[in-house]
Amino acid sequence: MIKWLKQVQSVFGTSFLWLISLVYFTQGFRSFVWTAVSYQLKDELKLSPSASQLVFSVAFFPWSIKPVYGILSDCIPIRGQKRVPYLVISTILSLLPWLILGLKESLRSSSGPLMILLTAQNLGSAMADVVVDAMIAEAVRSERAAFAGDLQSVSWSAMALGGICGSLLGGYALTNLQIDIIFLLFSVLPAMQLLSCGLVEESTLGNKALPDLANSISSHLGDQNGLVPEKDVSKEVPSRNNSMRRKKSQKNNKARTVITIKSESVEKKRPLVMQWFYSLKAAFYSLCKAFKQPVILR
Repeated sequence: MIKWLKQVQSVFGTSFLWLISLVYFTQGFRSFVWTAVSYQLKDELKLSPSASQLVFSVAFFPWSIKPVYGILSDCIPIRGQKRVPYLVISTILSLLPWLILGLKESLRSSSGPLMILLTAQNLGSAMADVVVDAMIAEAVRSERAAFAGDLQSVSWSAMALGGICGSLLGGYALTNLQIDIIFLLFSVLPAMQLLSCGLVEESTLGNKALPDLANSISSHLGDQNGLVPEKDVSKEVPSRNNSMRRKKSQKNNKARTVITIKSESVEKKRPLVMQWFYSLKAAFYSLCKAFKQPVILR
């Protein structure tokens, strides 16, 4: 077990592994504080079952629109980064409502402000869940594919451990502690998560290239351009067809390079809002195209 954890740590890094585990542990530990929320709605506010269900339905609505957060983080980068800034924003949204509810008795004693704050908190938690999933996908894509299951095992184990601890401690805390203390205690985890965001640089998540992978990519690109490795040049005499094919591929590559440079220059001249608009438009068309395909072809 320890050897396996050290192996995963050597691949993905200590800070990244700590952030992923902390986020998933916090997601599982939410049962600790939501037990107190149920008690607050039922015993303190004296809400009927239908009114309590309405509060919960509105508060958990942000979890129903999780694809929106992924599209926003993909299409609208903040200072050139797509993951860490959104994780910071979502963590702040998860942290502030519990601090406010723990410090302001008037807000947690009214169903309207309580529902608004709980909705904001779930918005932050759902966004953090989506962003962390995207960070895991990018890290696995750049690392060895054999470690994809290991990273998933670490994340889901952290969530399961958080769920067990939250369920065991939630009832005990509700019996022996005031509800405001429970809210403030749970806010420690989002605060730690916010501090941990500074330990991970987004540029290192998706750009770690393994030597074997880099060599395979370079050799693959060389084959596409019609170039042969040096060790094969002495063994094979280039024929006329090969030289014609090589010249044609070089012309096509030059044409693609010119088109790419022109598109990038046009993209840079556009205002930032228009760049966001075209990115969202492309994402929307891609999503519609994916849903039009039969399920068996997805």
